[in-house]
Amino acid sequence: MSYAIIKTGGKQFPVEAGQKLRVPTLDAEAGKKVDIDALVLGAGKDAKIGAGTVSATVVGHGRGEKVIVFKKKRRKQYKRKQGHRQGFTEIKIEKI
Repeated sequence: MSYAIIKTGGKQFPVEAGQKLRVPTLDAEAGKKVDIDALVLGAGKDAKIGAGTVSATVVGHGRGEKVIVFKKKRRKQYKRKQGHRQGFTEIKIEKI
C-alpha cells in the first residue's frame, strides 16, 4: 500500500511514500516526525477506508507567494489593497 489520502489543516492530499509536499502549517520543528491520520489507504479493491496513519518528517517551514486582495467600489472613491502570504510546512512522507 503505497498510496493514501491524508487530511491535515482542513484539506485533503493524495500522497505516496517518498513524496514531498506542502501542507498548512503544523506545530512541529524541522526534523521531527509526525503522524497524520489517513482517510484512505491503498487503491482500487484493496482500499481501506478510515484505518491507519501516515508517518512523515518535517522538512521545514515557509511562506507562500504573495496574494493581492484588492477591493473597489466604482464611482465611490473606495479602494483598498492588501497583501497576504500563507504559511506552510513542507513534509516528506516516510511510511504509509
